[in-house]
Amino acid sequence: MTTVPNLLPVTARHRLWPRCRRCNGIALDLGSARTRAWTSGRRMILDVPTVTFPGHGATYPIRRGTIVDTPGTARMLDRLLGHRLPRSGRPLLILTTPVLGGMAYRAEARTAVEVLRPRAVLTVPTARAVAAAAEADLTRPLLVVDVGAHLTEVTLLVDGAVTDAHCTALGTSDLDSRTPPSRITEAVVVMVTTMLDQDRTSLTLDALRRGPLLAGGGALRADIVYPLVDRLHASVQPVAAPHTSAVRGAARLLQAAHAHPSALTDAVHHG
Repeated sequence: MTTVPNLLPVTARHRLWPRCRRCNGIALDLGSARTRAWTSGRRMILDVPTVTFPGHGATYPIRRGTIVDTPGTARMLDRLLGHRLPRSGRPLLILTTPVLGGMAYRAEARTAVEVLRPRAVLTVPTARAVAAAAEADLTRPLLVVDVGAHLTEVTLLVDGAVTDAHCTALGTSDLDSRTPPSRITEAVVVMVTTMLDQDRTSLTLDALRRGPLLAGGGALRADIVYPLVDRLHASVQPVAAPHTSAVRGAARLLQAAHAHPSALTDAVHHG
C-alpha cells in the first residue's frame, strides 16, 4: 500500500537553527546552483548562488557535482564566510560531498576550503547528512533520493554507511517545455530498479518498503513527488525544508563532533 506524502508549503527560505555557544565550526553544502553554510554561534543558514566574479562577469565554479574552478570556489567562500569567522581560533569544518564524488572531489573541496583556515576538514556524503537532518533511524536500511538543481542521487544507507549509489546529471534547473518533470521521475525509477536488480540481499527492497527519504528542491515539487509514489509503489517521505536538509544535517554532525567526537567515526571521512 502506498502513501501520498503531505507536501506542506515552506513559509521561510531559511530555517532558524539553535546556537552552538561552545563550538567553533562551519557546516557547508557546496551545490552546483546554490551554496549553503551554517556557522556556530549563528542561528541562520546562509544561502547564496554558487557563483564567483573573477573580473569579467559571473562564472560558476561547480557544475553537475564537480568542482571545475577550485580558486573560484575559494574566492566565493572567502566572500561568503571570511568576515563571519571569529578572529581567534580555527574552525572545524564539515563539508557535504556528492555520494559518487570520490577522492578527486574531496581533494578539490579541501583545497578550496583552506581559505577559511579550518583546523580540520571532515567530509560527509550528502545522503548521510540528509538522514541526520531527518533524524532517521539508521539501524534499518534507508534509501535517500536527493533531487537537486543539476544532479539527482539515489543512495542506499546501511547502518549509516553508503553501500550503493547512483546519480544522473539531471535536476530541477533542467526542466522546461522539452524536459518535463517525468524525466526526473523516470531517472529515479531506473536507478532504484538497477539497485534492486544488482542487490543479492534484501537490503534495497527493505529500504524501499520502508519508504525513501526525498531531499533537494525536487522534494518541493508535487509533479515529481506524487509520480514517484505511484511508480515506486512506496511511501516517499519528503524531509522538512528539503532544499537545506544537507547543510542542516552537516550542522547536526558538527555539533555532535564537539560533544561526542567518537560518534562520527562511521559518518565522515577525516582529512
